[in-house]
Amino acid sequence: MPRLVSHPDEVKIISRRFGQGATDIDKYIELDGYEAVQKAIEKGLDWIINEMKVSGLRGRGGAGFPTGLKWSFVPKQADRPKYVLVNGDESEPATCKDHVIFLHDPHAVIEGTMIAGLAIGSKLGFIYLRGEYRYLLKIMEKAVADAYAKGFLGKNIFGSGIDFDIVTQTGAGAYEVGEESALMESLEGKRGVPRIKPPFPAVVGLYGGPTVINNAETIASVPHILLMGGEAYAKVGSERNGGTRLFGISGHVNNPGVYELPMGYNLKKAIYEVGGGVRGGHTLKAVVPGGSSTPVLLPKEIDIGLDFDQVGKAGSMLGSGGIVVIDDQTCMVEFALRTIQFYQHESCGWCIPCREGTDWLKKTIGRVHAGGGIDKDLDNIRYLAENMLGRTFCPLGDAAAMPTIGFIKKFRHEFEDHLNGKPCPYAKHEELALV
Repeated sequence: MPRLVSHPDEVKIISRRFGQGATDIDKYIELDGYEAVQKAIEKGLDWIINEMKVSGLRGRGGAGFPTGLKWSFVPKQADRPKYVLVNGDESEPATCKDHVIFLHDPHAVIEGTMIAGLAIGSKLGFIYLRGEYRYLLKIMEKAVADAYAKGFLGKNIFGSGIDFDIVTQTGAGAYEVGEESALMESLEGKRGVPRIKPPFPAVVGLYGGPTVINNAETIASVPHILLMGGEAYAKVGSERNGGTRLFGISGHVNNPGVYELPMGYNLKKAIYEVGGGVRGGHTLKAVVPGGSSTPVLLPKEIDIGLDFDQVGKAGSMLGSGGIVVIDDQTCMVEFALRTIQFYQHESCGWCIPCREGTDWLKKTIGRVHAGGGIDKDLDNIRYLAENMLGRTFCPLGDAAAMPTIGFIKKFRHEFEDHLNGKPCPYAKHEELALV
């Protein structure tokens, strides 16, 4: 299990119960648990959505869409049942934030799901965990059972006359089902491939009913927002990026871990102060700011705030908040190869640009790394990646293309060093030559 870490700059909102035994429902109640949902029942759905809009909470799964606005898209009247779907399929490499929430504060996910249900008029929520999180499923299942035993879930919750149920489910460990429409397909018992949009889930979603789909960290933030107030939560973060975020700092740093920092916190400071700097006395070479699908940043580009807007202006994305620190001993061609190997493996194969594009990128980058490339390969890599962008049913194609374009633009000299049979100057993993 990952150890809990701490730093003085952390602002503990979503993580304030971590390490305090909040998996136990009585301890969770002692720590203000299930107060927010009772407040939400009292105030009503319009108040809930307004508080979420005021809070500035944006989706923590990667897209960064305003949560309150997303909830408001669900029609108040519908012919089919409405659903809340919690996306806990945390499959983005370098991301480990939802994991610690399920591990230390599962009832926050349950309570957030209930509040989302109240906001859209739903009576049923699903909490979907990735396949490799089956040991966390046991924790979630116990938490749900305890909530039922207390009468917090099921019929007439908190004597309100409102019914709400929650079902837990795991997938089979596919990256693709992290995409919301593929997640719904999987939950319905079908192959986890994306749906064509429109229609969008808010109108036609799970089982054909209006559906709200949010990342687990987004949902777990909701009870805290309602207790402290949307305006107070917004002030913690930066403009248009309210609150805090669980950032996973990993790679070549002295103090890796998951830290809760205010939105807009300086990336350079996060690496050198919170993360303890680059390990082994080496220098910084590159930073992946938001999980493996986000374009790489150079050391001169990291003096920016960690929010969706500022990282976007720097040419990358905040994504899932997985910060990967890369030192000067790393071969960026190998790093690019390992990245595209993942996306090629995880492509569902549903659409040609992604299925064929990821495969050709893997083959071409692998050939360059092995020393068998030619000059034209470098232009072909960029050409392939750029022609995948925006041409796939779901963002997996973009997730493979965007980092690849970043690698070839910013580290082309390293790719050139591998051409014409030259050995890798950082050669440490000879088995990659066999790919």
